[in-house]
Amino acid sequence: MLQRLRHAEIMRRVRLSGATSVRDLASQLGVSPSTIRRDLEVLDRDGTLRRVRGGALLLDDGASVDADADADRPFAEVAVVDEQDKEAVAARAAELVSDGEVLLLDIGTTTMRLARRLRGRRVTVVTSSLAVLDVLRSDPEVELLLLGGMVRRPYHSLVGVLTEAALSQVVADRVFLGVSGVRPDGQLVDTTLAEVPLKRAMIAAAGQVVLLVDRHKFPGTGALRVCGPDDIDVIVTNEGADEATLRTCATAGAEVLLA
Repeated sequence: MLQRLRHAEIMRRVRLSGATSVRDLASQLGVSPSTIRRDLEVLDRDGTLRRVRGGALLLDDGASVDADADADRPFAEVAVVDEQDKEAVAARAAELVSDGEVLLLDIGTTTMRLARRLRGRRVTVVTSSLAVLDVLRSDPEVELLLLGGMVRRPYHSLVGVLTEAALSQVVADRVFLGVSGVRPDGQLVDTTLAEVPLKRAMIAAAGQVVLLVDRHKFPGTGALRVCGPDDIDVIVTNEGADEATLRTCATAGAEVLLA
């Protein structure tokens, strides 16, 4: 395919979804990832789209779109949605933790609630969440490691190549992971291109992967795949979560704990 035709097709796909990945574009257009990366660099220089690590975002009237369903909903607003369900999930998840463990805490309002339940525990917490930092920063018992990176203000998190590089040095006993949703086939999906590589890196860095999702995320929204159900060891959710989806995840090997 000629370069100008590839560029037109790339822009068509980015406009349709708001964001796309190098891997998906390479597969869809039948070219190598390195070719797609060069194409995205050209389109970024031209001001046609915004090149980000792992893919590209749509530009709208010269400004980048965050491709995040929660971008228009500040963290504090999201935190009070389905509050009781999230609190129950966090409480059940805290029961899995033993003193002396190294824990990776993903971003999100449920992991923030879990952090509150880790106060006073002799654990090490590694996180890219500024909300978790706020909860644990003054606790003398918890050893707290904050991953570096670019601040994503709407959702109180750190993202980017520095965060990913720091994660490559981490070996954790378990990660408590959040996602935007779980599809009926058990696929975990998210809405934010910048967060997906970090979630995958957290999965790779942990001995056990614990998914924290309240019942309303069965199914949830998200066009970007994080991982499959076979990558998850434990799912902590509420009574009332879609039973068929939970059975699919259990068949793939995940232990389901209901809060």
